[in-house]
Amino acid sequence: MRILGINAVFHDPAAALVVDGEIVAAAEEERFSRRKHGKSPVPFAAWEQPEQAAAWCLRQAGITAADLDAVGYSYDPALVDHDSPGLDPGWERLRTRYAERAPHFLRSVLPGLDPGIVRFVRHHEAHAASAGLAAPFDECAVMVADGRGENGSYLAGQYRDGKLEQLAFETLPDSLGLMYEDLTAHLGFRRSSDEYKVMALASYGKPRFLPELTEAVHLSGEGGFRTRPIDWSLLAPARRPDGRITDDHADLAASVQTRLEQVLLELTHWLHGVTGSPNLTLAGGVALNCVANTRIASEGPFDRVWVQPAAGDSGTALGAALHLAAELGETITPMAGADLGRSWSDDEIERILRTARVPYERPASLPEAVAATLAADGVVGWFQGRAEFGPRALGNRSLLAHPGKADNVERLNDVKGRESFRPVAPMVLADRAAEIFTRGPLPSPYMLFVHDILPQWRDRIPAVAHVDGTARVQTVDPAAQPLMAATLAEFESRTGLPVLVNTSFNTAGRPMVDSPADALECFGAAPIDMLAIGPFVVRRP
Repeated sequence: MRILGINAVFHDPAAALVVDGEIVAAAEEERFSRRKHGKSPVPFAAWEQPEQAAAWCLRQAGITAADLDAVGYSYDPALVDHDSPGLDPGWERLRTRYAERAPHFLRSVLPGLDPGIVRFVRHHEAHAASAGLAAPFDECAVMVADGRGENGSYLAGQYRDGKLEQLAFETLPDSLGLMYEDLTAHLGFRRSSDEYKVMALASYGKPRFLPELTEAVHLSGEGGFRTRPIDWSLLAPARRPDGRITDDHADLAASVQTRLEQVLLELTHWLHGVTGSPNLTLAGGVALNCVANTRIASEGPFDRVWVQPAAGDSGTALGAALHLAAELGETITPMAGADLGRSWSDDEIERILRTARVPYERPASLPEAVAATLAADGVVGWFQGRAEFGPRALGNRSLLAHPGKADNVERLNDVKGRESFRPVAPMVLADRAAEIFTRGPLPSPYMLFVHDILPQWRDRIPAVAHVDGTARVQTVDPAAQPLMAATLAEFESRTGLPVLVNTSFNTAGRPMVDSPADALECFGAAPIDMLAIGPFVVRRP
């Protein structure tokens, strides 16, 4: 069966295609439209259909919309109570009407599509399926936490034989995700976009407002929780987007982050007690909080914790497709990796380089050429293979740098136009990671956990050490990423360091580069020393 999944309700519009139970393609619309998170000044742009992503998924499989057996849309408008606390009834009726018309909107952008095959999938069930059905487990517990979907904000359950048993569900106005979003906006960052900045900022503060947060956010019994409205201004003044970040702001971030971790840990203990499963899978926007994920993995009751790499709303496109596939009797093949997006052949890349009239060369060994530039403290744009699905650069669309130079944190943040407090991440071969990093699950291929850097390594790789001595590690499997593995080995032979700095190949406010044209544009606009694109290198004069 050929099943297309669609997310197009709140933000991060995306499409995914599952054929005979196997994930064939998945991509966010932002990689095509170049509007991060699908947001633009155009009214209702966050509701745009992922027309380019969906059309590409079909082309990747060599099919047309007329060949589809089903389309899963990751939102069920029939479940929305417009009078739920915290919702604007007029706005929600408009959103619901839009979702109800989605099958016809899709037909307009995907010629040949039968609107009758479009099926609405409950938002949190789509999240759950994106983790529970894609994970490398035959059976698992699943926990979904986000801002909202329809009228819900949290789901806990268990997958057996491809079927979800729901064990707990939380409704609005109680929401861990919305609480974190509110704090994000109060601290002067973008709601539903910059929550990861709050997580990074938390490491600079002390949780001195934890008593107030403990009173406002607490467990309710039977696997649920309550979140009381918080007047943030009583704890720390609101910050303008261009305003100075104070100790009060950092302490408030640390307090909310700590309380979030505590509540999630308590919820996992309840879920484990009910299911007895050794395996836990996580999805929803809150599952992108890698600090909380690490506490769940290291202090929680489950033996194994797996997080779907596109855990936010873009991943519901994949989950909607997997949910329908399982419901229709398909056996689901576990997710093999996050490299589910577009790619270009060597010949296609070379034609683009020639058309752009960019001087380039084809070195005898790309890993050697790249490692030499990195060892000389150059910054390298790395464009290889299929683009990643999800918000993390995982060695296909990355910026690479020397981890032994402490000032490379500031340098890369300047290249990307990011805040100075934000860390960059290390990349290491999977079989070397335990020599350098402790705490947190290993291997860690999707960069969704943090790890402590062992004391003897902290001075050797200062560029990847956050202020609290942790790092968000990505481990590299040579079988899956032979070119990157060879580059790591070549870099170590020159420097003695088996680690590289890895951050996303983009600048502030822009999506990760996806096409060769995107890579050339970013290379031309930012102080990047080398572009490694396919088998070719382009050097800054």
